[in-house]
Amino acid sequence: MSSTTEHREIAVGIDPSRNWRLTVAWAADEAHRRHLGLRLVVAVPPQHDTHHVDDTPRHMARIMESKDAVSAAAGWARERRPDAEIATSVIDGFPAQVMARLSQNAAMIVLGSRHLSRTEEYLSAGALVLPVTAQAHCPVAVVGESEHSTQERPYLVVGVDGSEPSLSALAFAFEEAALRQAELRAIAVWQPPVFSLRSSDTMFESERRQLSEITAGWTVEYPDLRLSHEVRVGSPVETLAEAGEHALGLVVGRRGRGGYTGMRVGSVVHGLLHRAHCPIITVPTR
Repeated sequence: MSSTTEHREIAVGIDPSRNWRLTVAWAADEAHRRHLGLRLVVAVPPQHDTHHVDDTPRHMARIMESKDAVSAAAGWARERRPDAEIATSVIDGFPAQVMARLSQNAAMIVLGSRHLSRTEEYLSAGALVLPVTAQAHCPVAVVGESEHSTQERPYLVVGVDGSEPSLSALAFAFEEAALRQAELRAIAVWQPPVFSLRSSDTMFESERRQLSEITAGWTVEYPDLRLSHEVRVGSPVETLAEAGEHALGLVVGRRGRGGYTGMRVGSVVHGLLHRAHCPIITVPTR
């Protein structure tokens, strides 16, 4: 089982200036599935340090706006899940630092996606996704701004490459798929060299065997879960994003630990946060 069972809350970052309804709805449903509490959080940055302008009135206005937003979010969550255990917090501090700190005791962090440009993600005051994903001690779910629907059987996608981070992601993905009663699609992406001596008959033989061996132990623990696994050729970012186009979520492991700018999340996670439209769940190595 994943480490989410050790903690009792899912923490959601609320941005009063954005539409937070889909993010809160996703988190409320996840908390319900896992029998966890829900904590709705707004972080209020400190006042500007200036000797020329008194920033106190604007800062107090931000605090009031934050309290109104978190109260409204709590009401929205209770409408969706009347039996939910909900707590609210308005915390002084920079949002990325606040959410990263909360991840030490949370089962999961849930954030909305702003799809910032490469420049904005580092310079914008609202840049939250990358630094939190890079620093978090628990899984981080980044929820898009539109809800996806499909006629296909509900499914999740997990990226597997045999590394330790991807094994942590696989463990989480099996648990998540079982909770949702969804199919799990385990996908390994192979980028062939420009010149390859491998024949088409043997091209994926070792990759398929490795993927089958990696998932074998989990199929014993989750015998009723419908699992498919395949090896695809191409860019990991583009291939996984395409595979998750209509998925309930895309689960990937996070390489490295720390690194405020987000460079330690790994290039695949970084790319998926920009490219994919379904919820992205990044899982740190246990």
